[in-house]
Amino acid sequence: MFIQTEVTPNPNSLKFLPGKNVSNSGPYEITSKDQINNELVRNILSVNGVEGVFLGQDFISVNKNDQIKWDEIKHIVTSFINDFYSDGKEFVIDENIKEKKEESTLDEIEIKIVKILDQKIRPAVAKDGGDIKFKEYRDGVVKVQLQGSCSGCPSSTMTLKQGVKNLLCHYIPEVKEVIAI
Repeated sequence: MFIQTEVTPNPNSLKFLPGKNVSNSGPYEITSKDQINNELVRNILSVNGVEGVFLGQDFISVNKNDQIKWDEIKHIVTSFINDFYSDGKEFVIDENIKEKKEESTLDEIEIKIVKILDQKIRPAVAKDGGDIKFKEYRDGVVKVQLQGSCSGCPSSTMTLKQGVKNLLCHYIPEVKEVIAI
C-alpha cells in the first residue's frame, strides 16, 4: 500500500492519503488519546510532537508542534497507517460520532449558514486537510470551529475574513462577522 502525503497551508499539518476510506461518520478531530479507543489514532497521537489527528472521508491530517520536523515523524505515521489497513480494516472510524445540532433547533438564517458551509466552504477546506463547523449565530456574528489543518493555521484568519465571511455575507446579508472559537 502506498500512502501519499500532501502539504497544507499550515506548516505544522500534513495530509495523509491512504487511498481508502477513513471516516464513514463524517469529519472527526481527536487531540487526546483519551478521546477515542482507536488503535491507529492512539498510535499516531503517541508519536513525539503530534498534537492532533483529523479524520476526513478519505484522508488523515496530522498536526504537530513547532519543535518537531516532518522528516522525523512522517515515516512513523505512514507506517502506522500502512499497518492499520494491511490488517484488513476498511475504516478508521465507522460509527455514529457526530455532534451535529438538530436542524429542527436552528432558525431560518442558521439553516442557510449551515447549508452554505456544507456545500460551498467545507469541500474547499477539506482539500487543505481541515474542516469548519457551525457553532452559533447571534446578532450578525457567525461563530465557527476550525479543525484539522485549519486549526492553528497561519492563513486561517485570511480564510475566515476573505473566504467564509465574504461568501456568507454575499448570500445572507444579515451576517456581519465570522469568528473562530
